[in-house]
Amino acid sequence: MASKLPAITGPELIKILIKIDGWTEKRRARHGVVLNKTFPDGRTRVTIIPTKKESLPKGTLYDILSDDQTGIGKDGLMKLL
Repeated sequence: MASKLPAITGPELIKILIKIDGWTEKRRARHGVVLNKTFPDGRTRVTIIPTKKESLPKGTLYDILSDDQTGIGKDGLMKLL
């Protein structure tokens, strides 16, 4: 059975991505933090994580974890936690 994603806030996700997965803070936007990561093959990914103190909505979290943004996926987040 697949495990559910935990409730996680934007600031918590930002800390995880920076400390554990190697993302860097590029700048702060009005409602979030812009993170980027350059991969060994030269590709760069950019994502914006909302900085609200309440838990991220499931859809937003799934979008952030998708291949289009961080590419981590649900299983990848569970490993990072």
